[in-house]
Amino acid sequence: MSGIAARRKRKRKLKAEINVVPYIDVMLVLLIIFMVTAPLLNLGVDIELPKSNAKSMQEKKDPIVVTVDRDGHYFLVLEPGSNEAVTREELVAKMSAIVAQNPDVPVFVAGDGSASYQTVYDAMNQLQNAGVERVGLMSAQRDER
Repeated sequence: MSGIAARRKRKRKLKAEINVVPYIDVMLVLLIIFMVTAPLLNLGVDIELPKSNAKSMQEKKDPIVVTVDRDGHYFLVLEPGSNEAVTREELVAKMSAIVAQNPDVPVFVAGDGSASYQTVYDAMNQLQNAGVERVGLMSAQRDER
């Protein structure tokens, strides 16, 4: 009997620890995946702004930007990083509501350089119908050569 009792006492104790090495490996793989895919996310509309030598304006508030792409579609950027496709009617409705709350909000139109002048002019006309009194045009800095 003493042999059986000795075996029971030598029985191994269970470990009460968590092995975190596999979790660290998974986290590193996820980190690499996010680092690779983050630059590939496209948050805006690709437009080719016309070139200009004009000096940039300094605004205290973030401006509202109405983007017109080469196909004549409108996009509304209310805050940096947001980009929402809108129709003419939605543009007028949203801008009317914004101007009613804050009449001094800066509004800019960013028209693609290859978009027709009429399309950009229509966007400015829609903004005027919405009650926006002053509209600025955006351009890219011209390379001095």
